[in-house]
Amino acid sequence: MFKGKSQMGMPQDELLDQVIEIKRVTKVVKGGKRFKLSATVVVGDGAGNVGVGHGKANEVALAVAKGKEHARKSMQKISVGRTIPHQTDARFSASKVIIKPASPGTGLVATLPVRAVLQVSGIKDALTKSLGSHTPFNLAMATITALKKLRRLDEVARLRNKPISYFMERDDVQES
Repeated sequence: MFKGKSQMGMPQDELLDQVIEIKRVTKVVKGGKRFKLSATVVVGDGAGNVGVGHGKANEVALAVAKGKEHARKSMQKISVGRTIPHQTDARFSASKVIIKPASPGTGLVATLPVRAVLQVSGIKDALTKSLGSHTPFNLAMATITALKKLRRLDEVARLRNKPISYFMERDDVQES
């Protein structure tokens, strides 16, 4: 159904996706209740592009397909490696996520929505803590916001117009 290229220029068949929530929603109308299904989906390429989408339909498969399409259209670029370069946190609505770097082999210590975003973005090792509301969509969006705040050492050095050695620990400083 979704053949061709995505907005980021890569074939859609190579995108990773994870469904983080499927729930039944009800609309009360004059004649009774109308039931639909709602799906929240995270899509990424494993190399730094990630997006979150939400779709509603009468069937699970259609809701997931709509969620994937919405997530693919809302993909954002983040800088990734095996782990993250420094601790970061972000808020989205009533949810707050704190992400910390982890040593190789630790894996992803996170709740389902946060883990899904980190996996499809390509991060292998991280420690996380989610505070406030545990709504899956809000947690996923807070995670993406936190990942967008990340800056590598060479980026910070370039932005501050300093050499990288300026930011490294210096051995010649005496501790008191």
